[in-house]
Amino acid sequence: MNLRKLIWNANWLTDKQRIEWYPAFWLIRPKVLELSSCWRQVKILLPHSWVATNTGGSMFGGFQACLADPIAAMSCIKVFPGYSVWTRSLNIDFKYEGRTDLELRFVMTSEQEAQIREELQIKGRSTPSFEYGYYLADGSLCTLITARIAIRAKGYKAKKMV
Repeated sequence: MNLRKLIWNANWLTDKQRIEWYPAFWLIRPKVLELSSCWRQVKILLPHSWVATNTGGSMFGGFQACLADPIAAMSCIKVFPGYSVWTRSLNIDFKYEGRTDLELRFVMTSEQEAQIREELQIKGRSTPSFEYGYYLADGSLCTLITARIAIRAKGYKAKKMV
């Protein structure tokens, strides 16, 4: 078992620790501000530090992408256990420079959850899109994230295109 799986599956860690200790996040040092018990609402602080600053003085986009990429998928893993889940596509729209700490805010609505459950029941798979973002210290949207998440039955094999 690799370290990533060990941390994700460790019963002795809280869900907040699972995110903060996730190996891909070690350099960016996120701080979980809010994590609902059902994982439908997540708020994470991405600190603006010397290591996260690009040559222009703002938050390096790669740090934003690294943290934003798995959050929707992690939420779906918790809400829809027993399925294979991964990020199918990720679009990042940098609206403003990130010159402060950034707060990632993710929400899965009850309508989204119901739609996904219906698709899983009817088709056995779902590929929902989620919009969430990073917010500056003053509360304004800095970066808009759009993630498409693949939720498939374990062992699902897509038909290969020839």
